[in-house]
Amino acid sequence: MAYRYSRVMLVDDGEVDNLINKKMMEAVQFAQHVFTHSSAVSAIEFLQSVDGIPEVAKQLLPELLFLDINMPLMDGFQFLDHFDKLSHRVHDACRIVVLTSSPDETYVKEARAHRYVKDYVIKPLSEKSLRQL
Repeated sequence: MAYRYSRVMLVDDGEVDNLINKKMMEAVQFAQHVFTHSSAVSAIEFLQSVDGIPEVAKQLLPELLFLDINMPLMDGFQFLDHFDKLSHRVHDACRIVVLTSSPDETYVKEARAHRYVKDYVIKPLSEKSLRQL
């Protein structure tokens, strides 16, 4: 099997969205391992923890991170602010794709202005959108 990515992380408070997106990725062999976080807080904590162990960071950091915008406690933009403070090791390893149900142009512009956001995709995730990444 030829997977496009080894490790992908989904950060979305919608458990059903995470399940559907994970199944879509598996169906099209997009990623060998898909990790999910139902909060931006837990995702940042994971990245900070892995970053603190340089010997394993390369094997655990996601190559691609799908980020929802509208989440409780810490939204996607707050996540990006925290992501900025992580090390170059994390920044170099992780490409971020905003995956949200909001086509709001304000969100699109703000997300695309962030240096670590590589793309902005409207839910639902599809085989076509995965192939375009």
